[in-house]
Amino acid sequence: MHDTVGKPSPIATPTQSPMASMADPSPVPGPADDEDETDVIGDLMGHYGKWQLVMTVLLSLFQVPNTFHISSSVYQAANKEFWCQRPAHLQQLSVDVWRNLSESQDNCHQLARMDWSQLRNDTLPAQLEQQAMAAEAADDDGKLVACKSWEYATNDNVGNTWTSEWDLVCDKEHLKNVAEMFFLLGVATGGIISGYLSDKFGRKTMLFISAVLQTIFGLWLYFCSSFELYLTLRALLGLVSVSVTYSGLILAIEYVDGKWRTIAGMYNLFPLPISYMIISGLAYLTQDYQRLQLCIGIPGIFLCFLWFVVPESPRWLLVKGRIDEVKRIIEAAASFNGRQLPADYQLTPPTQESSSQDFTYLFRSSYLRRISICFLCIWFTMNLVYYGIILNMSSFGGNVYLNSALAGLVEIPAIAVAMYIITKVGKKWLFSATLFCAGVACCCAAITEGREDMLWLKITFLMMGKFTISAGNTIMPVYTAELYPTAIRNVGVGACNVAAGLALILTPYLSLLNKIEGHLLMSLLTAWSIFGGFVVLFLPETAVRKNASTVASRRNAAKQV
Repeated sequence: MHDTVGKPSPIATPTQSPMASMADPSPVPGPADDEDETDVIGDLMGHYGKWQLVMTVLLSLFQVPNTFHISSSVYQAANKEFWCQRPAHLQQLSVDVWRNLSESQDNCHQLARMDWSQLRNDTLPAQLEQQAMAAEAADDDGKLVACKSWEYATNDNVGNTWTSEWDLVCDKEHLKNVAEMFFLLGVATGGIISGYLSDKFGRKTMLFISAVLQTIFGLWLYFCSSFELYLTLRALLGLVSVSVTYSGLILAIEYVDGKWRTIAGMYNLFPLPISYMIISGLAYLTQDYQRLQLCIGIPGIFLCFLWFVVPESPRWLLVKGRIDEVKRIIEAAASFNGRQLPADYQLTPPTQESSSQDFTYLFRSSYLRRISICFLCIWFTMNLVYYGIILNMSSFGGNVYLNSALAGLVEIPAIAVAMYIITKVGKKWLFSATLFCAGVACCCAAITEGREDMLWLKITFLMMGKFTISAGNTIMPVYTAELYPTAIRNVGVGACNVAAGLALILTPYLSLLNKIEGHLLMSLLTAWSIFGGFVVLFLPETAVRKNASTVASRRNAAKQV
């Protein structure tokens, strides 16, 4: 779901290359070794060809419903103008007059024991106020009581939301954040267990089981009328959605090898910004949380039919000893790529070493301690800032649909630029720069907070922050995997997913900061961005092989593992 949570890094393949284990006796590859690693499967069907292009593009489509579901709350939980419900015979009163009569300044309380039947709908407003004041003086001391029902604005370009459907206002307003937190709690949980399930049952099997469940839960939400059941379904939806992301990305990566692993993993992110723009358009056209839910649930039905097109990972099958299935996939891919296979080629399952590493192995050496502590902080920071911007678009002011579409639009060049630059230069300084620049942009947005005449400037700074943080979000998983030794890479990425999950759980509550003080939200994102950029400076570079001290430290770390 990214967009990094629950995802493996683009080169963090869970199985060791069959040929690499024999060809490279060194315990830890250098920074670029993984990208140069190829295997017999790639040699036979091609490291990257038309077949791999088609399959990886098809798998990237699974990112579309994932992005829809994680960003839907921006529109489904949007705030609406509300007021205490007017009596039936006073429905024609203007809202402002009604608020004055009922003394409902906070829209949550109104006058107690007021006999509204004494007032007539066709009375002039001034006379109404006089009658209300007289009735109030005669009947009560002006005490206020909580409203029991509310009315909502109908021409606000927001439509029916969770707020108006379940009266999530006043003392129930926090339940909107709870609903989103349940989804992200499912994402955080799924990010921890999806890697294990994908390794055990297969990438394709887990991908399509999760995709089917995602479609079922997504469409079930359309029919759901109970808020409690809605919360449960949101949590389950988050759980399976991250499994779709994880299994699909692993499968795409294992269709290629060598340097194409990193590239395939990164262009898997391109559907994300396009999906952000699409859902903003759908939300504008539907303006109803149920109709929007139906629109974002239907695409999953068509994706499930890709079961008949997308094969299982040949590398996973080889590890499991299913040689006949591997050969069928290789022959189909080689034929599609126009490659001629040897008449007598043989495939042998690789010898798998036992792996019992746990979380404590991340702190067995000074090198591992340093990068583990740094990456735990960085993944937490990245997800807090990235989703803090995306999921709070409705609280930044302006048109939420246009803001969200622009946020998706700026991410396209951000991903493209990051992909190009990290193949040419090192990642450390670029990664640090993206976080620092995001912090500066958020700081400028915080300065313009609360000034309506400078709203356009605030949105501009937000889009600049979204551009830079998206570029960093593209670099982060690749950089993480390159710094961890192969023997402990999955454990390291899994620990980072836990930190990212904690950030996701906190994200829905960031919008409450603006109710305390208008500058708090952007100030917090500023502080965390700068903190993350500073932490990156403690990490080693990975772009070149000549850094002998870094390679030596990685070898020492692996020996202790």
